[in-house]
Amino acid sequence: MTTAAETKSAVTTWNIDPQHALAEFKVKHMMIANVRGQFSGVTGSLTLDETDITKSKIEATIDATTIDTREPQRDAHLKSADFLDVEKFPTLSFKSTKVTAAGDDELEVEGDLTIHGVTKNVTFKVEGPTAAHKDPWGNTRRGIVATTKISRKDYGLHWNQALETGGILVGEQVTITLEVEFIKAA
Repeated sequence: MTTAAETKSAVTTWNIDPQHALAEFKVKHMMIANVRGQFSGVTGSLTLDETDITKSKIEATIDATTIDTREPQRDAHLKSADFLDVEKFPTLSFKSTKVTAAGDDELEVEGDLTIHGVTKNVTFKVEGPTAAHKDPWGNTRRGIVATTKISRKDYGLHWNQALETGGILVGEQVTITLEVEFIKAA
């Protein structure tokens, strides 16, 4: 009589630690230099399949009202109907649809990004997930850094102003970077 060895599940769930998660963006201002901003209200989870990373999934939600560019008037304008319209669309979200290994500790994570009520397919270049580490409080953590570029016009963010000397006030291309720590769910 033979018995099959029990196999331990290689699929684990990890929750985003909102205290150690940041969504940043940069966009050209007056065609001269980048303006950077960030959102601090990041939540979500990672379902990690360590046996086959391509079966992993990630979901994230960002509180649009937490936007901070270090300029209160600009922040108020970005929250207005000219841009994010946070009263109608209080969150931004991402839900993965495909994960592809792209090299050592690098992934391409494709999925649906929703901004301003518009959903488009994007691909994030991802570093990680890092190896699991215990923190001083007994939690197990991992981290990622994910980056993509989008056209803000694809999401209905068309507001702009022509400059007297030519050009425009706000660039079209936006670079988005997420730096996230996850805590393993119990």
